Amino acid sequence: MKKFASITLLCCLVLAACTETKQNVQTTPVISPPPAEDIEPSIAENPGSIFNPGDAGYLFEDNRARRVGDIVLVNVVENSSSTLTATTNSEKKSSMDFGVQSAFLRKSVGVGELLGVDPLDMKGNVGSTPIIQFNSDDKFEGDGDTSRTADISATVGARVVKVLPGGLMQIEGGREVRINDETQLLVVRGLVRPRDIGPDNSVLSSQLADAFIEIYGKGVLADRQKPGWLTRIIDNVWPF
Repeated sequence: MKKFASITLLCCLVLAACTETKQNVQTTPVISPPPAEDIEPSIAENPGSIFNPGDAGYLFEDNRARRVGDIVLVNVVENSSSTLTATTNSEKKSSMDFGVQSAFLRKSVGVGELLGVDPLDMKGNVGSTPIIQFNSDDKFEGDGDTSRTADISATVGARVVKVLPGGLMQIEGGREVRINDETQLLVVRGLVRPRDIGPDNSVLSSQLADAFIEIYGKGVLADRQKPGWLTRIIDNVWPF
């Protein structure tokens, strides 16, 4: 009976392993657009006229972003390289001897001198061999070398979500590309000065203040580049 139950359980496990797992298709975008701000329309001085003095400035403006809701192109050009080297050498030696140098003010002691009778003529030198002897030698050597290089080049559209009192514009934008169940996401946030925006309505990522640039991927290839969950657990609990 036990053998039949074991065979049944083994067959169930094999059939479960052969079952194809259906992946949930993500329909909602990963990058959520920033919340839109309600802007109250300006009251026209003469609503019955074709010409509105409040819009006269638009005739002499270019297409650079300057108001909430405008779009600006961010050219992400990031080149970084870092190298870190560390070397540690540590060595410690210690020793301790514990013994008796003399007994009863003598360097040698016999049984006859202590008991008065020594038929075997037993004598010994005091302090010739230590009672306790301890030696310790501790040595540690460690080397570390880290090198990292990053080269990013991309273009993403960002929206002006807020205009600060000093004229700085807070922009946020993202781009999501899906190819063969692989998703690549690019997110850009930061503050930009209006004068840093070029005539083509673009700005370099190096000109953004408080810049936040994140590029990451999701999919099978991204999962294969990470160790398994059991390996991560063992690495976290392994004390050596």
